[in-house]
Amino acid sequence: MGFLKNISALALLICCFYPVQAQDKSSYILVPKGSYWIGKKQHGFNPRRQVTVDSFYIATCETTNRQFAAFVAATGYITDAERRHNALVFLPGLKEFEWHEDSTACWRFPNGVSVGGIDQKMDHPVTCISYNDAEAYCTWAGVRLPTLEEWEIASRAGAATDYFFGNDRSLLGQYANIWHGRDHLKADSSDGYMYTAPVGSFRPNPWGLYDVYGNVFEFCSGKVLADESAAIVHARGGSWWCSSASCSFFNSADIGRVNRRASFSNQGFRVAKR
Repeated sequence: MGFLKNISALALLICCFYPVQAQDKSSYILVPKGSYWIGKKQHGFNPRRQVTVDSFYIATCETTNRQFAAFVAATGYITDAERRHNALVFLPGLKEFEWHEDSTACWRFPNGVSVGGIDQKMDHPVTCISYNDAEAYCTWAGVRLPTLEEWEIASRAGAATDYFFGNDRSLLGQYANIWHGRDHLKADSSDGYMYTAPVGSFRPNPWGLYDVYGNVFEFCSGKVLADESAAIVHARGGSWWCSSASCSFFNSADIGRVNRRASFSNQGFRVAKR
């Protein structure tokens, strides 16, 4: 227990030694090697258990459009959505869990050309990318996706509750860009953002990580026992689209499933490294 009490101070101390970038609140925090409790009792994908991990660094913020643009400029990379023209986007008025396939949507136009591009949103998380695209970025940048276990350890910041701030969901709006409307038939920008928000716009968790809940689902490496296909990958933390009534995955226990080539306007990632 003393180890968990001291880790918050250690994480904040480590942050001080990494330069602040224009699009990030800081770069990485160090999560020390050790044993951590993750999961939730009677959870089908993620039962309560103790895991041991080596030390790792994890980015304090989600990967931004600015960072992804640097990757594309350096490599000429073409995303799955640009090749396949099948990205799924959301427009107000769609029924719950209904998405619109937009052939014009890609990371440059994450909600379709008609909604506009990212010129004024370079500090927003990159979206409309697939798991394959995220892996390609990581290879170029010399980083990797966090594992399912690493992501959860970092998101919990030592907490055993559903959220790093406890179990009171009413506090979520202080920490996460989510959908506050009772359904998706009307636009909701009650927290200031209809879709994504600039990274770091909400309060961080106790270890200094921003947007672990909401904003975008974050791809993670690893599998769960229920996986039946190698094409299935996972993302965590919920997104701007998630609400209490629909896909309330903005917590530290739930694990989302998606095809590795699928591109949604609420999918993104943050990176980790040894």
